[in-house]
Amino acid sequence: MFFGTRTSSLVFLCSLLNIAWSNWMYLGMVGISVTPPDMASEQVSLCSTVPGLVLQQQKVCQAHPAVIRAVSGGARRGIDECQNQFRHNRWNCTIEGGESVFDHTLQRGSRETAFIYAITSAGATHAVTQACSAGNLTDCSCDASRQGQSAPEGWKWGGCSDNVRYGMMFARQFVDAPERANRKRDVRALMNLHNNNAGRLAVAKQLELKCRCHGVSGSCELKTCWNKLPSFEQVGRFLKSKYDQSVQVSLKAKRRLRRRGKVKRKVPVQKEDLVHIHRSPNFCVEDPKRGILGTGGRRCNRTATGPQSCNLLCCGRGYNTQVIRKLERCQCKFHWCCYVKCKTCETMEEIYTCK
Repeated sequence: MFFGTRTSSLVFLCSLLNIAWSNWMYLGMVGISVTPPDMASEQVSLCSTVPGLVLQQQKVCQAHPAVIRAVSGGARRGIDECQNQFRHNRWNCTIEGGESVFDHTLQRGSRETAFIYAITSAGATHAVTQACSAGNLTDCSCDASRQGQSAPEGWKWGGCSDNVRYGMMFARQFVDAPERANRKRDVRALMNLHNNNAGRLAVAKQLELKCRCHGVSGSCELKTCWNKLPSFEQVGRFLKSKYDQSVQVSLKAKRRLRRRGKVKRKVPVQKEDLVHIHRSPNFCVEDPKRGILGTGGRRCNRTATGPQSCNLLCCGRGYNTQVIRKLERCQCKFHWCCYVKCKTCETMEEIYTCK
């Protein structure tokens, strides 16, 4: 979406300022549109006036105005994928309860907090990398640094790989800025930095090697390979598996994280691990003060055995059954010439919702 007039851009700016951001991730909730060249000054002004951006983020935004668009899209991508991965769980990464619900999750320091930081950092990395390859950022392009070098099985690196190194660097510079501005570097700041990095590594770890033959009539005289970004859903699945194995940590000497528990302390925390400092709350019952919406009214599956089952999702409270009558066109036939005649079929569907 492009701004059509100066007035529309000012309205957009005002709408942003009315939102009480406390974190850069809220850029993904409102979205940032493309800024035409004649409005670049207003983009720079936006960078310095949006609440929630620390000084370093404002500087990055002013030096690279297009980054705010890529990062905003990446944050939105991360939130969407969070909701996709947890759509059947008691905690479903909702923002439907408003900013306060999202804020509570970000402040909690639990496994859910860890996942949000990781997936949005991954989203920023993924989006900036894509923007580089598409030529939407003036300071980067696709990665041709390995062109001509040997690739697996006698192939050669060729073409342009997705520039994930630049995407990681740019995302690190922008996303990590609030925690790096915290001189105390307490356990929570270190937790956030670790999970931000785990999100970026998830993108890099999932890069796909693509190879192609070139030559007359498919003779494969030239064989080239390049690295391609994975789908973001693939990144989400990888981070979801890390969420399921998230490590509870505490702070040790020299401001480093270690596993909690005497037995586990000697096992090092890996860079790809997600880490948390507090246990997750019970998401079964609504608790507005803690930003928990509960599972009442959530749709469940009566015959499933996973987290979406009525037994687990409803936390043993039982479920309501509703029968819905549906009328649909069916048994359609084409008649010459030229119309389609259908019958109306009636079906009954049972819907189960948690009490």
